[in-house]
Amino acid sequence: MEFIQDNLLLVIAAVASGAMLLWSYMSDRVSGISQLGTLEATRLINEDALVLDVREDKEWAAGHIPNSRHIPLGALSSRLGELEKFKSKPIVVSCRSGHRSGRACAMLKKSGFESVHNLAGGIIAWEKASLPITTK
Repeated sequence: MEFIQDNLLLVIAAVASGAMLLWSYMSDRVSGISQLGTLEATRLINEDALVLDVREDKEWAAGHIPNSRHIPLGALSSRLGELEKFKSKPIVVSCRSGHRSGRACAMLKKSGFESVHNLAGGIIAWEKASLPITTK
């Protein structure tokens, strides 16, 4: 108890950090958006899933998953019509690290897309797994 009193700011920081980690974990579960690792994503892609890359233009040009469709996150709400024909197909959404794609997944789910999956770790994880990247 004396330690807690002497280090109150440290204890508060530790509790807040733990709460943020827990919130991050729980919000994915509650939202119903699945987080796919590279292996699961590759399996879905091979089964004809659409890959949607929501990074900015410069990031896209530097390299992306082959055959992926590019719609930056900021433009996604205004360009949802382009994806209408994929509403019942699996969609794997990617970005640099998985955060923007998580927001895109939530937007797609809210718009009625049935099978939306976030690429956990994004393109960073994809490249670490030595999976193909293209600039074409």
